[in-house]
Amino acid sequence: MADLLERYAALTGANPRLRIRDAARELGTTEAALVAAGASGPVALIRRDWPALIGALPRLGRIMALTRNEHAVHERHGTFGAVSAGPGHILVLGPEIDLRLFPGAWANAYALDGERPSIQVFDKEGEAVHKVFATEATDREAWAALVAGFATAEAPAPASRPTLPVPPSEGLVDAKTLREDWLALRDTHDFITLLRRHKATRRQAFRLAGDDLARRLDPRAGSAALRLAAAGEVPVMVFVGNRHAIQIHTGPVRRLVDIPGWFNVLDPEFNLHLREAGVAEAWRVVKPTADGPVTSIELLDANGAPVTLLFGARKPGQAEREDWRSLAATVAEGSIDVAA
Repeated sequence: MADLLERYAALTGANPRLRIRDAARELGTTEAALVAAGASGPVALIRRDWPALIGALPRLGRIMALTRNEHAVHERHGTFGAVSAGPGHILVLGPEIDLRLFPGAWANAYALDGERPSIQVFDKEGEAVHKVFATEATDREAWAALVAGFATAEAPAPASRPTLPVPPSEGLVDAKTLREDWLALRDTHDFITLLRRHKATRRQAFRLAGDDLARRLDPRAGSAALRLAAAGEVPVMVFVGNRHAIQIHTGPVRRLVDIPGWFNVLDPEFNLHLREAGVAEAWRVVKPTADGPVTSIELLDANGAPVTLLFGARKPGQAEREDWRSLAATVAEGSIDVAA
């Protein structure tokens, strides 16, 4: 660990802006290993009781929740609301912090002290799954009590060797039957079941469904949609996730900032950082539901994995907003079509 910390100090000393995630790759290790070694400050291992840990987070008051993948970072300020757990999942439902968590491959969690106390969860490959940061509005006594109550002297769960993401294999899919089943959808959440039933990848289904259901757009369609949403004051839903966690913002977006390499939403309660170079494909997608058609703009990486999904703000039982549907149509019509 001492050698790892020395190499980390030398690397970040030469490049102070280097993020710990990227430093880990340059050092041939994982972010979890660097955190456990104390690279980010004093650290305590947290007991691996995931439903209890997430269920305790409402005690902390306002925090900042962060979920990311390789090309998008989603940061949301707020309080944890209702937490429920079921087979293979934990749900956090609230107007501010809205999460879908899948702890089956979670391995370790650490509480970090210092200027920005945080609780960080990592998977079995040492990749960050989800992080919660204390803010000025956090109840620091409740934070300290939570850390003390969950800290453990147990050894961390062993990490497996990180694997490079590869595109999922695509088998033969009956396009006619896929389209028929797609048109019979009654809930957007049933789309994943549809993919599994047909053994289709997301982008394979998009290619086969037909232009009315899935239309390929210019990869910059996501930022174009958010610019129009900000200009027209259209509230949106912004989904960012990885294999083990999905985080959702519902509401307006206002302050948009371009920084070399990144498109950003920098609002007081919500930040999105989108690396547009990592977006290989963008699609305008329409899914039938019991409440009428629901339109999304979905950004995929080179392996076909979701980077960011955008919807109009809505709740189950509500029809899609006409202003969002019109916005998505404008993006689709104005984008550069790419041959499938």
